[in-house]
Amino acid sequence: MKMLVCIDGSEQSQKAMNKAIELAKAYGINKVSLIHVYESTQRNYWLASGEGYYPSQEDIERLQRMQTEILDQHKKMMDEAAVAFEKNGIDVEVILEEGHPSHTIAKVANDGNYDVVVLGNRGLGGLKKLFLGSVSNAVIQEVKASVLVVK
Repeated sequence: MKMLVCIDGSEQSQKAMNKAIELAKAYGINKVSLIHVYESTQRNYWLASGEGYYPSQEDIERLQRMQTEILDQHKKMMDEAAVAFEKNGIDVEVILEEGHPSHTIAKVANDGNYDVVVLGNRGLGGLKKLFLGSVSNAVIQEVKASVLVVK
């Protein structure tokens, strides 16, 4: 059974990780894939800067430093998540992707023929959920595999 576990550093993500470890041990799954999807700092920066803005060389260099620091933070988070699985005798493949979270998770899950995707629920309810949507809802809709949303 192939399992893809979504990691974002949140409390809900930690709960999903713990549940994935529990399931992997219970079902004899000895290897899982962990995925973290981040959106481009550069893209968000240019969008926030407004139309007609042309970055200086200093802006570009500052943005590259920020991007490197953020990527290092993402890698550290994934390394820590991997250790939690490895301590439980579960081998890990780490997938770190840039893109839109729900679409990228769905693409990786579908292309990789995963059997189950495990992710946390952000806990949005009522009107907020209706208007904002969520990564977990989008993943449920787009992924062919079973999806376990952990609360």
